[in-house]
Amino acid sequence: KEGRKVYYAVKRVADILLALSLLVLLSPLMVLIAIMIYIDSPGPIIFSQERVGARRYKQDDKLYWIKVPFHLYKFRTMVINADTKVHQDYIKALIENNKKKMDAIQGRPTKPLKLVNDKRLLRSGKFLRKFSLDELPQFWNVLIGDMSLIGPRPAIPYEVDLYSPWHLRRLEAQPGITGLQQVKARSTEFDTQVQLDIEYIENQSWWLDINIALRTPFAILSGKGAY
Repeated sequence: KEGRKVYYAVKRVADILLALSLLVLLSPLMVLIAIMIYIDSPGPIIFSQERVGARRYKQDDKLYWIKVPFHLYKFRTMVINADTKVHQDYIKALIENNKKKMDAIQGRPTKPLKLVNDKRLLRSGKFLRKFSLDELPQFWNVLIGDMSLIGPRPAIPYEVDLYSPWHLRRLEAQPGITGLQQVKARSTEFDTQVQLDIEYIENQSWWLDINIALRTPFAILSGKGAY
């Protein structure tokens, strides 16, 4: 549809302008974060990880979404060369809604459905994650076109490998730094997360994007569901 085409075009322009502005405005804070991480754990400041994104393409006058890998950038919040197996095991239990297995991996029952008791985390990493400050380098991902400011969070490949067919619908939009899931129900059941992503995809509009953008700072400052 022509309206959808205009929406995507304007959204891309807004992403570029806002991401560039935020990178400049937040650069002093990002320098301070980099110093804090290095003091806590000398080594790389930025962590790069492969994620699964999505890209539109048109064929026979129809719009399709295809999975595309990209490298997501974050401030490093873990020890160097952290083993990913514990996270893979937790994600598998989360997708399968296996609460007993999740609690066993955590070491104790936890209400938020997220890997809270993660021994790989740095002291500074816990603080950065609590207020989503580790995500700031992703404005660069937005600037270069890997991501948007608003959209479903980008999944890790080993997570996507475990998806049921209906879960794949969350990949029918460009991934974002924040989204409907982040402002409505963080650290909840996996199916609920996916349902919220699909709700966003089916109802994308400027009003919804603006609503999510305005609610995001409050969600971050509350720290609710963030670990």
